[in-house]
Amino acid sequence: MSARSNVAPSTITVDLVDGGIVVQYLDGREVFYHGPPEPVAESIKTPPGKDVHVLVTDPDGVEGVMTYVNDRDTHDDILEGTGVGRVMLSDDDEEVLFPGVTVTTEAYSIRVDADLSLVDGRVFVFAEDEMSEHAYELVADSETDS
Repeated sequence: MSARSNVAPSTITVDLVDGGIVVQYLDGREVFYHGPPEPVAESIKTPPGKDVHVLVTDPDGVEGVMTYVNDRDTHDDILEGTGVGRVMLSDDDEEVLFPGVTVTTEAYSIRVDADLSLVDGRVFVFAEDEMSEHAYELVADSETDS
């Protein structure tokens, strides 16, 4: 397997619909993330071993940037053609994906933190594999049921 590098994301189209989120890539293809996303206060540690995708939208939720975290399967040129970014983290590494949104490795999990005072939009985290899909929205602590 060849080495993978960081790829900067481009702005892509987003549609928040009943039951999930539709993301349209720059090449016209669409992907549906099942939901609705579970609201989580400002931070989420994903289940271990999942493919993690972070979507930060504009305030209206009609466009945004998506970044794959530690994706080792997708070639750089495919990501560039779709507009999806990628960040590769080492053990105990941390990276700012977007102003106010940070990802950190924690063993086999990824932690996503959002300082929502710095994010002018919404932050979604998707963690999936062939067995399950998880969708979260990072919200202010006052917006959760806990």
